[in-house]
Amino acid sequence: MKIELEKQEHNLVKINIEIPAKDAVEAYNKASMRISQHMNIPGFRKGKAPRNVVEQHIGSDRIKYEALESLLPRVFQQAISENNLDVISQPMVESYDFKIGEDLKITANVETRPEFELKEYKDMTVDVEEFKIPEDAYEKSLNNILDRAATYEVVLDRPANNTDIVKIDFEAYSEGKKVENTTQKDYVIDLSRSNFIPGFAEQLVGHSVGEEFDISVNFPEEDDLNGLREVLRTFKVKMHEIKQRIRPELNEELAKKLGFDTVEALQNDIKDFLQKDKEQRDYHASEQAVMDKVVNNVEIDIQDSMIKREQDVLLNEYKDRLAQQGFTYEQAVEQQGEESILKQAREDAVRRIKNTLIIEKIAKLENISLDSSDMTSKLNELQSMYRLEKNELLKQLSMNPSIISSLSQQILSEKVTKFLVDNNKINYVSKVAENA
Repeated sequence: MKIELEKQEHNLVKINIEIPAKDAVEAYNKASMRISQHMNIPGFRKGKAPRNVVEQHIGSDRIKYEALESLLPRVFQQAISENNLDVISQPMVESYDFKIGEDLKITANVETRPEFELKEYKDMTVDVEEFKIPEDAYEKSLNNILDRAATYEVVLDRPANNTDIVKIDFEAYSEGKKVENTTQKDYVIDLSRSNFIPGFAEQLVGHSVGEEFDISVNFPEEDDLNGLREVLRTFKVKMHEIKQRIRPELNEELAKKLGFDTVEALQNDIKDFLQKDKEQRDYHASEQAVMDKVVNNVEIDIQDSMIKREQDVLLNEYKDRLAQQGFTYEQAVEQQGEESILKQAREDAVRRIKNTLIIEKIAKLENISLDSSDMTSKLNELQSMYRLEKNELLKQLSMNPSIISSLSQQILSEKVTKFLVDNNKINYVSKVAENA
């Protein structure tokens, strides 16, 4: 078999293949036999009709197609292996010339992994905006602890205030029409720290048990729904119950009840938690900052087809998020415009591809690889997170092998990112310059 490669623009390679006539005829004859085994041809048992009879019934083109289907996987694998092609897609046949008695000629195109120069990624100085513990963080943390130890009393003689816990029924309407899947019964909201739709809890204040009323809410700017953040919805609400929180006094008795020897030990535990949270936030910020600096220093010629595939993945993820929130892609298009959505998805696709390619390249350069302990640790983490028995987790993973591949990529990304943080100087500053 003769194989010739022609490098094209944008990481495409044209593969020209010539298969000797003898091998092509052999593949053709085998294809004819396979087809005949599934045909009812008068005068012949299945699989016994000669080639010329099969050709008369279905045509030689159908047999050639079957022969190619059998030949191509092996032929392409040989072409890729012998030429060390780092492919990222299946080869696509551009044309073929299949004449019985002559060499079979096939021309195909395949996408290869983009090649690029990785500039500095070690021994850099990277400015990272340091996380500052809010002045009221200790007080809020202590109040949260006291709230968890609090008792509750039902209130009947006054309307709800902003420290109460209420139980309500509600359903949402948009432009006068009820929104599907938004009816909630006996929904409990802590008015002092609601993480429901911003502006919702505040409008419950001042209403009494048994009262029915309407409130209107705009979806928040930070909402994951992007353009749908400005959708105005009306909620019909009925107040069922109001409870007031009775906080206990902070004393030695409470401290012991909570598992601490003294009040001071409880207070120190809060301070330690806040400090560890700060350190974790700073570390995550340093991971992002280092990766951003490496990515921004690299130019990669990414073929449009590769971007389009990743863009489609991101769009499907976006549609899934919308569906989980009770919205449709069509509503998003109406609010944002499809051009804006596709533009953002394409930019995100390019960014994700660049990140993946750079991580893979650094892993190769620095001999960073996965071992069995990495996957074991990740599985233990998932077990704890989702509270699953090990056998149940393995069963679910076996039903979806792509998750294993995704986990492997995630682990490699984490190891490379840690390498970058460890091998660059992190300079924590109060504010990062815009052109940094």
